[in-house]
Amino acid sequence: MSVQADMPINVTITAEELEELLAERDAARQLRLERDVLQGELRLVKAERDLAEERLRAYRRELFGAKSEARDAGQLGLFNEAEALTANAQPAQEGVPGTKVAAHTRNKRGRKPLDPNLPREVVRHDLPESERFCANDGHALVEIGVEISEQLDVVPEQVRVIQHQRVKRACPCCDLGIKVTPAPPRIIPRGLFTESALAWIATGKYQFGMPLYRQAALLRRFGGDISANTIAASMVRVGQAVQPVINLLRDTLLESDIIYGDETTLQVLKEPGRRPQTKSYMWAQMNGSGPPVRLFSYASGRGAKHAKEIYAGIRPGAALMTDGYELYNGLAIEHQLVHLGCWAHARRAIIKAEEAVPKALRTPQLTATRFVKLIGKLFAAESRSADWPSARRQRLRRRYSARVLTAIEKLLLEQLPNVVPGSLLGKALQYLHGQWPKLIRYVENGDWPISNNACENAIRPFVVSRKNFLFSTSVGGAKASANLYSLIETCRANGIEPYRYLTWLFQRLPLAQTADDYMALLPWNMPAESH
Repeated sequence: MSVQADMPINVTITAEELEELLAERDAARQLRLERDVLQGELRLVKAERDLAEERLRAYRRELFGAKSEARDAGQLGLFNEAEALTANAQPAQEGVPGTKVAAHTRNKRGRKPLDPNLPREVVRHDLPESERFCANDGHALVEIGVEISEQLDVVPEQVRVIQHQRVKRACPCCDLGIKVTPAPPRIIPRGLFTESALAWIATGKYQFGMPLYRQAALLRRFGGDISANTIAASMVRVGQAVQPVINLLRDTLLESDIIYGDETTLQVLKEPGRRPQTKSYMWAQMNGSGPPVRLFSYASGRGAKHAKEIYAGIRPGAALMTDGYELYNGLAIEHQLVHLGCWAHARRAIIKAEEAVPKALRTPQLTATRFVKLIGKLFAAESRSADWPSARRQRLRRRYSARVLTAIEKLLLEQLPNVVPGSLLGKALQYLHGQWPKLIRYVENGDWPISNNACENAIRPFVVSRKNFLFSTSVGGAKASANLYSLIETCRANGIEPYRYLTWLFQRLPLAQTADDYMALLPWNMPAESH
């Protein structure tokens, strides 16, 4: 007898069998849970391993790799949108010597001629009398010209003593008419060094990074047996004496439309209430409008109270270019400043993430590389328009750079959720996202800078010199160093030779009495014949 398909089938399961089935189900569920936990732990371990390997590669790169962030413009295809740039471009000149190679012009090789303004000593070399006759017909040879070759000669430093003799006069008839010629005013009263010697020492340390003990050793070679402590004391005193000029430079800087800001560490051994190992800071400022000013200020810390002192008096509405240090946000709000973000800092973090990727895995489709390409286009536009008028640069930014910024933002929003927050790329993208409103603000004005590179370049001589002298002994020495660095870097920014300016300044500063007198001593007011 067949059973119909639609007839129900009764299956009887005992309690023991049901209990076994439930136990098997619970066991399978527990296994799945344990598997998921293990898989999660495995993913976490792999992520931690990848982060550790990334940090290791970054450390190795920092220690042993090249420091430059430059990229091959041809390889990355930076700024290929020719229609955005060539509308107003100047036609190429014909007949210019050089061979076109990739992205630059290779000039003809050869030794650079010596400066025609250098003094010249002529040494004539002539034939002996016995050879001034023609070997063919015996006639006397006549001079028809000279062949000139030049060598650069260096006269070593000459140490000498300037002896000041102040004439004393007396009445021959009494003892009451004695007069002594007054001593000429000096920047350091009763100082040991002349103004030119002080300028030589200051430029040696603050322009060329030569520590004072090395300068003392150099002077001993030429008979100037002066201790390094004596030289250091003179530098402190002269650095304090120029404070009125520094104050005027600060006023000029704070009245500018554009101000850059940065800071770097400095160690001061003898600071009251602080350990010698405690970090202090050298704050750097520069302006982007008006006469170029480069200003350094010493502070014991990096907090808000120091920033308020250094930026006190800044003009409301000015543009402030800084890195992403949070302190500057409050400063910009307090003084109603236009706060600009630095694209160089944002790019630097992404480049570190790119360099931490093994070379075998670096492809044009790598996320970090895509960001570097796009940011490179922004900098290429700025490089192309560096010498353009502000209005023309503004048009380029609105028509071209704004489109690139839109592409960067789109890529940022796509990739931000997909990266590990603790990775180098994750940190770089988080920085980029947090700084975004300040980073895109520069396109609103053709005069506003894209990065803080100019201020970093101004602070670089101090950083390089710090590797030689390592620390300042006292707070007074640190402040004096800041003043002298300010003068030297301001001179360089204005195309003025620092040694000549410091000599000129030190000679005239003791004679200044009024505000106009001090104003006349600013670097750009030095007469051209003194340069």
